[in-house]
Amino acid sequence: MSDLDTRNLEKLASEIGENIYIDIAKWHLYLSEAHLHTQLAEQFYPLLKQGECTEIEVQHILQKVYVNLGEGKQTISLVNLIPNSVIQELIKILKDFQEDL
Repeated sequence: MSDLDTRNLEKLASEIGENIYIDIAKWHLYLSEAHLHTQLAEQFYPLLKQGECTEIEVQHILQKVYVNLGEGKQTISLVNLIPNSVIQELIKILKDFQEDL
């Protein structure tokens, strides 16, 4: 990965981490605090570079990421923890980021 790709990946991870959150009982846990922002950025970045990051792809990626609750007593898909309005914000962040590539 080039230095430019590394910087872009870090920038994308930062944007995701600072703006996207999971909602649990009206508590907002931002993805940077949950240590999920880098993992998502690593999955979205190649799609953004290829111009293939659609709303369906975003939903699919969020569905494949599982979050452990209660020290692993239960796992739940990330797509079920992020409010729909926040998923739309994520899509906007990704589209804006893709335009800047």
